[in-house]
Amino acid sequence: MTAELRPSQSARTRKIIVVVVVMLGLGLVSDVRPVWPSRCTLSPIHAGLVFPVEKVDRAWLCRLHSIIDNATTTNTVGPIRVALPESLYRYLLDRPPLAATLIRRLGLGVYSSEFKGLGRFWGDDGAGTKGIVELVYEDPTSRIYVLEGTHESRILPDISGKAVVFLRMGVVRDSENREAIDTTMAAYTRLDNRVLSGLVSLLRPLIGGVAGGKLKRGIETVNRLGMEMRQSPEPVLSKASEPPALSDVDVAFLRKALGGLSSP
Repeated sequence: MTAELRPSQSARTRKIIVVVVVMLGLGLVSDVRPVWPSRCTLSPIHAGLVFPVEKVDRAWLCRLHSIIDNATTTNTVGPIRVALPESLYRYLLDRPPLAATLIRRLGLGVYSSEFKGLGRFWGDDGAGTKGIVELVYEDPTSRIYVLEGTHESRILPDISGKAVVFLRMGVVRDSENREAIDTTMAAYTRLDNRVLSGLVSLLRPLIGGVAGGKLKRGIETVNRLGMEMRQSPEPVLSKASEPPALSDVDVAFLRKALGGLSSP
């Protein structure tokens, strides 16, 4: 037989129920499942290309939407042809520290990069821009990245911000019937600096020029690396073998890949 609640207990129970109902109404108590606002959607069209945004993990949607919807600048770069076969291009794309090391050792740039976890990298272009790059989505032809970093220059005040980059790659044949990659990117950059919010209309051309220039220069540098690999595979492999040593896996892959490249 169930004991009846005393008047004081019954009143206390009613108060608790009322408080819980009010908290639920105010959103102070939430379901265990996350609630995703319907407004956090992404357009599939970027740089005139269709991206499978419906496959992006829902945990990223609102973050990407916030950056794109409030972008300070939008830049489109490409298509720019990169003189690398698909397998080698993908290998370097998935290993920014390796690509940065080769570029630096060959005197093509001063990039540096470090792994910071699965699909997460720190990078520095040696020209004032540095930050974290995270891979949000990938498939055989597309990549979507989120970047968060800072930029220092003598022209602009120090800037911090975030960006979403859509990358599309397509396998083509160059004039000598060698495999190459056409790369196209669309980037949406949002400034964090509140002080600059009132100057966005004045700074947008400068910021857009810096962002677009860095994207273009990055692809062109990789293309120069590809040309070096095609024209001088042995010297490139020699540079890759210099201390501090690269991993045995990377050196073995490069030896095999460079051996398959033909000089023009």
